[in-house]
Amino acid sequence: MGDTSERILAAKREAEQLKERIKSTREKLADTTLKRAAEKVPSLPKVSMKVRRTLKGHLAKIYAMHWAEDERHLVSASQDGKLIVWDAFSTNKIHAIPLRSSWVMTCAYAPSGNYVACGGLDNLCSIYNLRTKEGAVKVARELSAHTGYLSCCRFISDRQILTASGDMSCMLWDIDAGVKIMEFNDHTGDVMSLSLSPNKNIFVSGACDATAKVWDIRSGRCVQTFTGHESDINAVQFFPSGNAFGTGSDDASCRLFDLRADCELNQYTHDNILCGITSVGFSHSGRLLFAGYDDFNCNVWDVLKGTRVATLSSHDNRVSCLGVSSDGMALATGSWDSLLKIWG
Repeated sequence: MGDTSERILAAKREAEQLKERIKSTREKLADTTLKRAAEKVPSLPKVSMKVRRTLKGHLAKIYAMHWAEDERHLVSASQDGKLIVWDAFSTNKIHAIPLRSSWVMTCAYAPSGNYVACGGLDNLCSIYNLRTKEGAVKVARELSAHTGYLSCCRFISDRQILTASGDMSCMLWDIDAGVKIMEFNDHTGDVMSLSLSPNKNIFVSGACDATAKVWDIRSGRCVQTFTGHESDINAVQFFPSGNAFGTGSDDASCRLFDLRADCELNQYTHDNILCGITSVGFSHSGRLLFAGYDDFNCNVWDVLKGTRVATLSSHDNRVSCLGVSSDGMALATGSWDSLLKIWG
């Protein structure tokens, strides 16, 4: 018994030494910072964005929204037990889908525009077909394997979807067969958010263990872990190029992490921001970072300089979700005030 415990201690010591060597190698390679590299880049003028559309129809807190790839439609999920598909131009409701469970926490639009998905405290990911011949939208699949609430879901295609859960895992599903293909386990806290890379082979997850992890779908493994946040990570979003990602946390900071540099590049904080971040998104160019806050505001940050360039104030309650349309022309924010607002 003593021999085993000695070997465990020796292994722990060796692991610590290796960690220190990795840390010192990283520090040697960190020859500059993003702020220093961006010193000669002209500062952005104050960003002016106005509410162009208000989408009214939900009767309770909105918890999630997601744009369709067509840049015109979006889906929103509310605890009024409805999933609504909107035309953001005309503000018309295309579909109002009654949910079996009103405790919904996430929703997603398939890239093809054929399906939407949602999930929440029912531990299920429900897939709805928007292109049914009967007219009424019905549940096409209910994906069941998570043992905790569903916090986030994102379609890879009409046939595959990724889910994140409070059971500390992420899962990849075959929608047609209704079965789990792969499970991603490495977090030690509830997984709150995931974002798919533009190349669709990797995704990033953020969790209540205050880490963000990058996963390779081909191998099923965690390939990078990013630390730095001091509290739960509520939101993650890939940078448009796929080489970096942004995070939002309960520690009142957003951060930018780079996959190639394998480190944190920037922090987005302000002395008078003390509340948590619920959601993050990048502008089309990647120069702006939008973040939704518990204090009813959406702050806009200059990604290179780390400065705040606008505060979007229009909601009367927590901004729970946001998203930028794929052409970069519109920002949508959803709130506990039951409204969605389209900014431009």
